[in-house]
Amino acid sequence: MIIRKARLDWFEKTPVQTTGASNLSPEMATFWNTALIKLAKPNLVHDQFGKKQSIPKNNGKKIEWRKFSSLPKALTPLVEGVTPDGNKLDVTDVTASVVQYGDYIPYSDVLQMTTKDPIVAEYSTALSAQAGLTKDTLTRNELIGGTNVLYAPAIETTKIETGTGSAATTQTVTKTTFTPTSRATLTTACRLSVKAVMKAAAVLSAQNAPKINGCYVAIIHPYAKYDLMADSGESWIDVAKYGDHIKDIIEGEIGKIGNVRFVESSEAKIFAKGTDSSPASIFCTLVLGADAFGTVDIEGGGLQMIVKQLGSGDDPLNQRATVGWKLMHVAKRLVEQYMVRIESCSEQFSDVPGN
Repeated sequence: MIIRKARLDWFEKTPVQTTGASNLSPEMATFWNTALIKLAKPNLVHDQFGKKQSIPKNNGKKIEWRKFSSLPKALTPLVEGVTPDGNKLDVTDVTASVVQYGDYIPYSDVLQMTTKDPIVAEYSTALSAQAGLTKDTLTRNELIGGTNVLYAPAIETTKIETGTGSAATTQTVTKTTFTPTSRATLTTACRLSVKAVMKAAAVLSAQNAPKINGCYVAIIHPYAKYDLMADSGESWIDVAKYGDHIKDIIEGEIGKIGNVRFVESSEAKIFAKGTDSSPASIFCTLVLGADAFGTVDIEGGGLQMIVKQLGSGDDPLNQRATVGWKLMHVAKRLVEQYMVRIESCSEQFSDVPGN
């Protein structure tokens, strides 16, 4: 609530309406675009880890990445005086085309004159959140289609008590009972665990996936985090306890396990119960290396706030105004081996809606 109040105060400091004017001044346009980007940024959780590129204006909507294969080790000894056959790099093209998205809210002169609320401020706050969530969801949905997936193993937790009186101790022992092979074979016992996270990190390391600021990054839903925290014990390091060895804190970061740093988001993908015959809701935790995917916009076509004042267009009596946003955007997976999706269920949150 404090953040929301601060945002409204920020908007209220700058007048928006100029009676009879159909267009905003360049200064006002810059203000509203800056406001949109600033308010949308906290929602751009997935988007922040992409390889960002921009298509120059008037150069079409399509972008192409060229991926070069790695060379095999040259283990054959050279023969004196004999020139060996050369090698070559295989090149794969990955293409994507940007698409335009947007929305707006209309309001009347009567509403503006009679309401107690700051209309443009309220609408802009809501639209900024919508724009950020839209862009981030577009990126998330592309990443969720990745082919590198791990299903969380079913785990059973047992508490073993030893000793008596003041010497009594309780030890928690966790063991794997079975490993699912599909969404249909997941159960509520297939909770997100340290073992699943470490396996995902091992898979990325084995594929030589580059790290992000020295670690891999996992985007985790609060419900999946609940299960992970119950299993993590002393392996979890809260972000507040990092110390000086980690200075670049990621937007939304909550802590780390081993070489995996966690970013919490309620927009982390959930598949509803029944998806692909799953017996419960499925939570997707994306573990990412650097350059696993790219995000693209067109120069001058990023997030834009559009404020049409009373009298704009066909409005002879200055009765209608609108506040809206638009953007050009696309996300594309570039290297499947640089990302792993862990799919898990939860006993506590077994039937929550998908997103």
